[in-house]
Amino acid sequence: MCKGLSSLPSSCLEKAKGMRVKLIHLADAHHKQRIHEGKTLQDLETLLNSKSGLQAFRGFLRSEFSEENLEFWLACEDFRVSPSNLLKNKASNIYSQFIDPDAPLEVNLDAETREALQGVTESPSANSFMEAQQRIYSLMAKDSFPRFLRSEAIKAF
Repeated sequence: MCKGLSSLPSSCLEKAKGMRVKLIHLADAHHKQRIHEGKTLQDLETLLNSKSGLQAFRGFLRSEFSEENLEFWLACEDFRVSPSNLLKNKASNIYSQFIDPDAPLEVNLDAETREALQGVTESPSANSFMEAQQRIYSLMAKDSFPRFLRSEAIKAF
């Protein structure tokens, strides 16, 4: 039968106490990390700045056949930091891929924003797509991101 802890040598008891302290510390650290991750996931910008977060969000949007907003936002991010000699070509690509009514990945922009972009390919600046990018970001933050938080895809992050 079990004789209890008193039958164990004191050295074993000391080691067991040390291991218990380490396990409590590890469990506590894991719990704090999970809480931190939960706070992080309340913010779309933080998610988009994380390689694994971006990858998980892209996969989620792809599964819903709605990744055009993210692709547009990423193209605008790239456009903003591009050298001025590449802006005209990149503006043309963004317009034809996302803005044009016949674009293969047309994003949902209001008529006013779309009209403001009609001449963007002629003389683009680094901020040419800023308003449209902000509108698409807001759309993702209000629509896609909350669905992502409730989805199974969040486990990939």
